[in-house]
Amino acid sequence: MTSSTVESGERTKIWFWRILFVAAVALQLYGVYAPREAGPHVGIPQVDKIAHCFLFASVAFLGLKVRLPARWLLAALVANAIVSEFVQHYLLPQRDGDVFDALADLAGVALGAWLGLRWFRRTT
Repeated sequence: MTSSTVESGERTKIWFWRILFVAAVALQLYGVYAPREAGPHVGIPQVDKIAHCFLFASVAFLGLKVRLPARWLLAALVANAIVSEFVQHYLLPQRDGDVFDALADLAGVALGAWLGLRWFRRTT
C-alpha cells in the first residue's frame, strides 16, 4: 500500500466518524426539542429514559471519538440535558419537562464519556 492510500483511508474513517457525530447531534436535538414527543409509543413505562440515555451517550462518545475537547463537549451536553427539560416544560405546550428525563440524560453523558475515554486510552 502506498502512503497516499493509507492517508486516504484514514481521512475516510475520520469523515465517517464526523458524519456519525453530526447525525447523533441532529437526532438528539430533534428528540429533545421537537414540539411533540419524538418516537413511537410502545406501551412500556419509562422506556423513554433508555432513549434519553442512549441519545446523550452516543453524542458524548462520538464527540470524544472525533477528538472534541472533553471539557467543552461534556459541559455542553450537561447544559443541554438541563435546559432541554426547562424548554419542554415552559416553551413546548405539548411536551412536559421531567426531572427523571434530565437524570437519564446525565447518565447518558456519563456513560458516553466513560466509553469514549476508555476507547481513547485503548487506541493511543
